[in-house]
Amino acid sequence: MDEVIYFDEKNGVPAEVSVNDKAALKQLQLINELDEEEKSILLKLIETFVSKKRFKDYLQKNIATL
Repeated sequence: MDEVIYFDEKNGVPAEVSVNDKAALKQLQLINELDEEEKSILLKLIETFVSKKRFKDYLQKNIATL
């Protein structure tokens, strides 16, 4: 069963996130309780890892076509 969490859109975060994993859902709820500076730092860290994965996937896809 999917759960939905609402985030603050002013920080560029989606308004809704569907979560199947209950442990991840709990962690996301706890993130919302952090103060704004801590939340901002954590979200930037997450975005760094997501960007790294996307770049790696992009390179692997494009190197395979050479």
